[in-house]
Amino acid sequence: MSSCEIVRLEGYIQSTYLAVYPNKILLLDGGCRPDVAMVLDYIRLTLQRPITDLKVVVVTHMHPDHAGGAHKFREKTGCLIVSADKSRQWYSGLGGRAMHFVDMNLANYVARRQGRSLTNLYYPAHLKPDVRVTEGECVPEFADWQILETPGHTDRDLSLFHVTSRQVYTADLIIKLRHKFVAPFPIYDPKVYIKSLQKIRELKPSMVMMAHGGELAIDEATFDKLIAQAPKHPRTIKDTIKHKLLWRKDADFSVFKRRRKK
Repeated sequence: MSSCEIVRLEGYIQSTYLAVYPNKILLLDGGCRPDVAMVLDYIRLTLQRPITDLKVVVVTHMHPDHAGGAHKFREKTGCLIVSADKSRQWYSGLGGRAMHFVDMNLANYVARRQGRSLTNLYYPAHLKPDVRVTEGECVPEFADWQILETPGHTDRDLSLFHVTSRQVYTADLIIKLRHKFVAPFPIYDPKVYIKSLQKIRELKPSMVMMAHGGELAIDEATFDKLIAQAPKHPRTIKDTIKHKLLWRKDADFSVFKRRRKK
């Protein structure tokens, strides 16, 4: 089996990982739209390889920093796009289109917080993958990379396990910001999210590669802490707005009662 070097590049708002082989390259996630030029320049100028050596781009889920560059990569290199086997588009219907717009604005917010210059993050709301994969399958053309279904953040999150080195790329399942682990936002299904954390823990990976937080060897005790501290209720834009409205309603009612007592 050909040797593999895993390279981490700093993307627009997230880490981007390339699995580099002598005759082919795998991109572990689709990145943001502005990451396309950066990744292709790295292949062409640093690796001094043709960009057509990029054979596969995996899209772990549909957020702007994980799917934003996928179609552009395929357009420029002819690579395959690989994603979860879901018949329904993540951003489906009018509500989905609205969330697509919201998610791009959230990505712009993160970019501002990181001191990045604002740029065009638009990407198609509907993904058109070449190959759909499920739990336990190998990434097409890369038999040493195994697909893990790790939903909870969305309904279709994927992680990628490099069987030879026992390194795992977990996309947004685990996030570390300013030396502190945090749960991703949103979380659509907390119970499923916890099961996904447990799945990665049971692998006993040699290294965890995160889209936000770099690479880290995470021991079992830390996994246990992550699982214990995981959110127990959904955390979505809708839930956040509902919580704030209920809090405001309760606050207004308390003020009303105090005024009546006077």
